[in-house]
Amino acid sequence: MEPDDIVESVEKVLCAPERKFVESVDLCINLKNVDLKQPKNRIDLDVNLPNSFRELQIGVFASGEIALKAKEAGAGVVDPDELKKMDKKRARMLVNKYDLFAADVAFMALVGKSLGTILGPRGKMPTPIPPGAEPEQILSRLKRLEKIKSKVATFWVCIGRKDMSAKDIAENAAAVINAVESHLERGIQNIGSIYMKTTMGPSVKVV
Repeated sequence: MEPDDIVESVEKVLCAPERKFVESVDLCINLKNVDLKQPKNRIDLDVNLPNSFRELQIGVFASGEIALKAKEAGAGVVDPDELKKMDKKRARMLVNKYDLFAADVAFMALVGKSLGTILGPRGKMPTPIPPGAEPEQILSRLKRLEKIKSKVATFWVCIGRKDMSAKDIAENAAAVINAVESHLERGIQNIGSIYMKTTMGPSVKVV
Protein backbone atom coordinates (compact mmCIF):
# COMPACT_ATOMS: atom_id res chain seq x y z
CA MET A 1 0.00 0.00 0.00
CA GLU A 2 1.28 3.46 -0.90
CA PRO A 3 0.98 6.58 1.32
CA ASP A 4 -1.09 8.28 -1.41
CA ASP A 5 -3.73 5.57 -0.95
CA ILE A 6 -4.10 6.57 2.72
CA VAL A 7 -3.85 10.38 2.73
CA GLU A 8 -7.58 10.92 2.22
CA SER A 9 -8.40 8.75 5.24
CA VAL A 10 -5.82 10.60 7.34
CA GLU A 11 -7.30 13.96 6.39
CA LYS A 12 -10.73 12.78 7.56
CA VAL A 13 -9.22 11.61 10.84
CA LEU A 14 -7.51 14.97 11.37
CA CYS A 15 -10.87 16.73 11.03
CA ALA A 16 -11.87 15.41 14.47
CA PRO A 17 -12.67 18.15 17.04
CA GLU A 18 -9.70 19.69 18.81
CA ARG A 19 -9.01 18.56 22.37
CA LYS A 20 -7.06 20.15 25.20
CA PHE A 21 -4.12 17.86 24.47
CA VAL A 22 -2.37 16.61 21.37
CA GLU A 23 -4.04 13.31 20.49
CA SER A 24 -2.22 10.32 19.08
CA VAL A 25 -3.25 8.83 15.76
CA ASP A 26 -3.79 5.08 15.92
CA LEU A 27 -4.25 2.34 13.37
CA CYS A 28 -6.55 -0.60 14.11
CA ILE A 29 -5.83 -3.75 12.08
CA ASN A 30 -8.27 -6.66 12.05
CA LEU A 31 -6.92 -9.98 10.81
CA LYS A 32 -8.99 -12.77 9.27
CA ASN A 33 -8.39 -16.45 8.60
CA VAL A 34 -5.22 -16.46 10.68
CA ASP A 35 -4.62 -19.23 13.24
CA LEU A 36 -3.09 -17.22 16.07
CA LYS A 37 -2.73 -20.32 18.21
CA GLN A 38 0.33 -21.00 16.06
CA PRO A 39 3.25 -18.89 17.37
CA LYS A 40 4.57 -18.33 13.82
CA ASN A 41 1.36 -16.48 12.90
CA ARG A 42 1.42 -14.06 15.83
CA ILE A 43 2.42 -10.50 15.16
CA ASP A 44 5.87 -9.64 16.50
CA LEU A 45 7.46 -6.98 14.29
CA ASP A 46 9.88 -4.09 14.54
CA VAL A 47 8.94 -1.39 12.04
CA ASN A 48 11.10 1.65 11.32
CA LEU A 49 8.66 4.45 10.66
CA PRO A 50 9.62 7.11 8.10
CA ASN A 51 8.67 9.91 10.51
CA SER A 52 9.40 10.02 14.24
CA PHE A 53 6.85 11.49 16.65
CA ARG A 54 7.94 10.40 20.12
CA GLU A 55 10.60 11.80 22.42
CA LEU A 56 12.16 8.52 23.41
CA GLN A 57 14.86 8.28 26.05
CA ILE A 58 17.69 6.04 24.81
CA GLY A 59 20.46 4.63 26.98
CA VAL A 60 23.78 3.59 25.44
CA PHE A 61 26.26 1.20 27.04
CA ALA A 62 29.59 2.49 25.78
CA SER A 63 32.88 4.17 26.63
CA GLY A 64 35.43 6.26 24.75
CA GLU A 65 34.56 7.74 21.36
CA ILE A 66 31.26 5.90 20.98
CA ALA A 67 30.13 7.20 24.36
CA LEU A 68 31.04 10.77 23.36
CA LYS A 69 29.20 10.54 20.04
CA ALA A 70 26.16 8.96 21.68
CA LYS A 71 26.02 11.76 24.23
CA GLU A 72 26.30 14.37 21.48
CA ALA A 73 23.35 12.67 19.76
CA GLY A 74 21.23 13.15 22.87
CA ALA A 75 21.44 9.70 24.42
CA GLY A 76 22.14 8.87 28.04
CA VAL A 77 25.45 7.06 28.42
CA VAL A 78 25.94 4.18 30.84
CA ASP A 79 29.54 3.30 31.74
CA PRO A 80 29.83 -0.49 31.34
CA ASP A 81 32.09 -0.62 34.42
CA GLU A 82 29.06 0.38 36.51
CA LEU A 83 27.29 -2.82 35.52
CA LYS A 84 29.84 -4.92 37.41
CA LYS A 85 28.87 -3.33 40.72
CA MET A 86 25.13 -2.81 40.15
CA ASP A 87 22.62 -4.50 42.45
CA LYS A 88 19.13 -5.57 41.36
CA LYS A 89 17.44 -2.43 42.62
CA ARG A 90 19.77 -0.10 40.71
CA ALA A 91 19.52 -2.35 37.66
CA ARG A 92 15.71 -2.07 37.62
CA MET A 93 15.91 1.70 38.05
CA LEU A 94 18.29 1.93 35.10
CA VAL A 95 16.08 -0.20 32.86
CA ASN A 96 13.01 1.84 33.80
CA LYS A 97 14.81 5.12 33.09
CA TYR A 98 15.13 4.51 29.34
CA ASP A 99 12.67 3.47 26.66
CA LEU A 100 15.30 1.78 24.47
CA PHE A 101 18.95 0.80 24.65
CA ALA A 102 21.95 0.47 22.34
CA ALA A 103 25.40 -0.86 23.15
CA ASP A 104 28.91 -1.00 21.77
CA VAL A 105 29.22 -4.60 20.52
CA ALA A 106 32.26 -5.01 22.77
CA PHE A 107 29.95 -4.77 25.79
CA MET A 108 26.95 -6.78 24.57
CA ALA A 109 28.01 -9.92 26.48
CA LEU A 110 28.50 -7.94 29.68
CA VAL A 111 25.12 -6.23 29.30
CA GLY A 112 23.44 -9.59 28.67
CA LYS A 113 25.08 -11.16 31.73
CA SER A 114 24.33 -8.21 34.01
CA LEU A 115 20.88 -7.08 32.83
CA GLY A 116 19.58 -9.74 30.44
CA THR A 117 17.03 -11.13 32.88
CA ILE A 118 15.50 -7.65 33.24
CA LEU A 119 15.93 -6.29 29.70
CA GLY A 120 14.81 -9.47 27.92
CA PRO A 121 11.26 -9.81 29.30
CA ARG A 122 10.66 -6.10 28.67
CA GLY A 123 11.80 -6.23 25.07
CA LYS A 124 14.63 -3.81 25.79
CA MET A 125 17.73 -5.79 24.84
CA PRO A 126 20.14 -3.25 23.31
CA THR A 127 20.70 -2.73 19.61
CA PRO A 128 24.39 -3.39 18.82
CA ILE A 129 26.62 -0.55 17.63
CA PRO A 130 29.19 -2.25 15.32
CA PRO A 131 32.79 -1.08 15.00
CA GLY A 132 33.03 1.97 12.77
CA ALA A 133 29.29 2.67 12.86
CA GLU A 134 27.99 6.15 13.61
CA PRO A 135 25.95 6.07 16.85
CA GLU A 136 23.87 9.03 15.68
CA GLN A 137 22.51 7.05 12.71
CA ILE A 138 21.62 4.06 14.87
CA LEU A 139 19.96 6.25 17.49
CA SER A 140 17.99 8.09 14.80
CA ARG A 141 16.67 4.77 13.53
CA LEU A 142 15.77 3.64 17.04
CA LYS A 143 13.72 6.80 17.60
CA ARG A 144 11.55 5.78 14.64
CA LEU A 145 11.17 2.20 15.79
CA GLU A 146 7.65 0.93 16.46
CA LYS A 147 7.32 -2.50 18.08
CA ILE A 148 4.16 -4.34 17.07
CA LYS A 149 3.16 -7.40 19.10
CA SER A 150 -0.18 -9.17 19.22
CA LYS A 151 -1.58 -12.61 19.94
CA VAL A 152 -5.12 -11.56 19.00
CA ALA A 153 -6.75 -10.79 15.66
CA THR A 154 -7.46 -7.11 16.40
CA PHE A 155 -4.62 -4.85 17.47
CA TRP A 156 -3.75 -1.16 17.61
CA VAL A 157 -0.58 0.60 16.49
CA CYS A 158 0.27 4.23 17.23
CA ILE A 159 1.44 5.89 14.00
CA GLY A 160 1.65 9.56 14.89
CA ARG A 161 0.21 12.64 16.54
CA LYS A 162 -2.56 14.95 15.43
CA ASP A 163 -0.13 17.87 15.03
CA MET A 164 1.72 16.02 12.25
CA SER A 165 1.00 16.49 8.55
CA ALA A 166 -1.37 14.11 6.78
CA LYS A 167 1.48 13.09 4.48
CA ASP A 168 3.79 12.09 7.35
CA ILE A 169 1.06 10.10 9.10
CA ALA A 170 0.13 8.37 5.84
CA GLU A 171 3.76 7.37 5.30
CA ASN A 172 3.90 5.86 8.80
CA ALA A 173 0.58 4.05 8.27
CA ALA A 174 1.78 2.58 4.97
CA ALA A 175 5.00 1.34 6.60
CA VAL A 176 3.03 -0.49 9.31
CA ILE A 177 0.43 -1.95 6.95
CA ASN A 178 3.08 -3.19 4.51
CA ALA A 179 5.12 -4.75 7.32
CA VAL A 180 2.09 -6.60 8.69
CA GLU A 181 0.98 -7.66 5.20
CA SER A 182 4.42 -9.08 4.38
CA HIS A 183 4.37 -11.09 7.63
CA LEU A 184 1.03 -12.75 6.88
CA GLU A 185 0.91 -16.02 4.94
CA ARG A 186 -1.68 -14.73 2.46
CA GLY A 187 -0.75 -11.06 2.66
CA ILE A 188 -3.58 -8.56 2.24
CA GLN A 189 -6.09 -11.45 2.05
CA ASN A 190 -5.44 -12.07 5.76
CA ILE A 191 -6.44 -8.50 6.63
CA GLY A 192 -10.16 -8.10 7.23
CA SER A 193 -10.22 -4.35 7.74
CA ILE A 194 -8.12 -1.39 8.82
CA TYR A 195 -9.38 1.67 10.68
CA MET A 196 -7.72 4.86 11.85
CA LYS A 197 -8.65 7.34 14.57
CA THR A 198 -7.32 9.94 16.94
CA THR A 199 -7.40 9.17 20.67
CA MET A 200 -10.93 10.53 21.16
CA GLY A 201 -12.08 10.95 17.56
CA PRO A 202 -14.33 8.76 15.39
CA SER A 203 -12.97 5.82 13.42
CA VAL A 204 -12.35 6.15 9.69
CA LYS A 205 -12.09 3.06 7.51
CA VAL A 206 -8.85 2.78 5.55
CA VAL A 207 -9.39 -0.67 4.02
